[in-house]
Amino acid sequence: MSESPSPVALLVYCSCPPDSADALATALVHERLAACVSAMPRVRSTYRWNGHVEQDEECLLLIKTHPDRLEALVQRARELHPYELPELVAVEIRGGLDPYLHWVAEQTRIDD
Repeated sequence: MSESPSPVALLVYCSCPPDSADALATALVHERLAACVSAMPRVRSTYRWNGHVEQDEECLLLIKTHPDRLEALVQRARELHPYELPELVAVEIRGGLDPYLHWVAEQTRIDD
């Protein structure tokens, strides 16, 4: 008897100002767009914006979700995010603890 494959999950990176991190994380989890959002405070971002090199202290959100919820997650994050062009980058989780991956899928399931 073979094991069922692990569910697919995504890790979405989103940098934001520290004062908006909690509201973003809470909304995404509350709305079942994310199973969990981990906040890494005090990351320093260097980037080019409007022809200038900028540096800012930010918070990096690590958002765990199911691929079926990505489009809605991105749309909602853009609505809530204070930046004109927020960082929203999704990468596929290609392995991990199977019960955790099932939990991510369960927590982001839309109840009909």
